[in-house]
Amino acid sequence: MQGNKETIARINRVLDYIEEHKGDSLTLNELAEVAHLSPYHFHRIFRATMGESLGKFVQRIRLNWAAGKLTSNPEMSITRIALDTGFSSSAAFAHAFKQQWGVSAKEWRTRYPLGSNFDQELRKNEHMHSNPPVEWEVQIIPSSSVPFTQRWRVTMKEQSTITADVTVRDIDPIPVAYVRHVGPYAGDGALFERLFGRLYQWAGPRDLINAETMTFSIYHDSPEVVDEDKLRTSCCISVPEGTKGEGDVGTMTLAGGRYAVAFFEIDPSQYGQVWEAVYAGWLPESGYTPDDRPAFEKYIGQPGEGPEGKHCVEIWLPVKPA
Repeated sequence: MQGNKETIARINRVLDYIEEHKGDSLTLNELAEVAHLSPYHFHRIFRATMGESLGKFVQRIRLNWAAGKLTSNPEMSITRIALDTGFSSSAAFAHAFKQQWGVSAKEWRTRYPLGSNFDQELRKNEHMHSNPPVEWEVQIIPSSSVPFTQRWRVTMKEQSTITADVTVRDIDPIPVAYVRHVGPYAGDGALFERLFGRLYQWAGPRDLINAETMTFSIYHDSPEVVDEDKLRTSCCISVPEGTKGEGDVGTMTLAGGRYAVAFFEIDPSQYGQVWEAVYAGWLPESGYTPDDRPAFEKYIGQPGEGPEGKHCVEIWLPVKPA
């Protein structure tokens, strides 16, 4: 487990809570409250600390428990064990069990009857299904532009393909117009071209596009805890205060306040890694914790206009002192 002492203490509270309530219907909001973090940021911090998503961790703990109950309680029905270990139905349990262990629950009972020792199988499963977090190197470097402020450089230890420069800034609220998408988005560059194209098609005739216009994407939900077909994404451009939306174009205000702003030059396939760099690399070493406001991406120039055809992007993470 990696992270600063406060982060580790919060995640340990969650791990203890999961162990004590693993048969209950655990929710993201419930576990985030145990960690004293907003649900919006909690799942990313959990993954950054544990190297495994919250959902996969809870399921793995339940399936390990179920495997033990199948062996130690040969008279108990598989359906009863499924419900006792937190699964909503025997069908959901059967699918998850076969996927994790490679055999059905019935076959497991045959392989490991009462009195069997399956600890080696459990250890092998732990190794196969949990990944160590990526290690990051964080340096505080002098700021040439703003005296008496901190600037951090975050670099992936094993390879130098991801490097970030991070500063902490106080930002005024930003009015934006947006077009929203509900559904999957990962790796779909054509989707973002279409959404921003619609936004610019609306904004251009209204004289809302100029040299100061900023572009953002907000991911309102986590793909780790929300079904793909329900994921909400907003593609946004900054607009003058008081601008009214029409039809499929809405308006809102990005909250002001203090943000960690991390700048990256990346390939299109590396967007997931830059979020990990901020949550797993910078945040544990920063002395900050996430504030209860959405994080988002800000795009610098057009995609592919950076060096060697890179995308230039900033991650804006709302923060407060830890």
